[in-house]
Amino acid sequence: QVQLVESGGGLVQAGDSLRLSCTASGGTFSTYVMAWFRQVPGKEREFVAAIRWRGVSTSYGDSVKGRFTISRDNAKNTVYLQMNSLKAEDTAVYYCAARRSPYISLSLDYDYWGQGTQVTVSS
Repeated sequence: QVQLVESGGGLVQAGDSLRLSCTASGGTFSTYVMAWFRQVPGKEREFVAAIRWRGVSTSYGDSVKGRFTISRDNAKNTVYLQMNSLKAEDTAVYYCAARRSPYISLSLDYDYWGQGTQVTVSS
């Protein structure tokens, strides 16, 4: 069973940067598409970014393009989300997800999910 553990969330001010990490265990990490989603209370979970297994192909949600960068280190079974120029509207619980497929999906059809890490951006 694959387990995903996120870390790096916290409280920051608008304009600051933050880096989230997600470490996987129990599976073949290097073959999975990895993604980040986020959710605020009362709203649907929103796609943020995804990366294919070799790290060459990435995809981003429109609201984070140009500010967030997803990357992965297969040797460490870890995926990262570098978040720059944070805005109050980036406040959410951020979830890491893994997909047993070579193709990125922008929807919620991922096989494994982490517990989430809270990111709060004060204005």
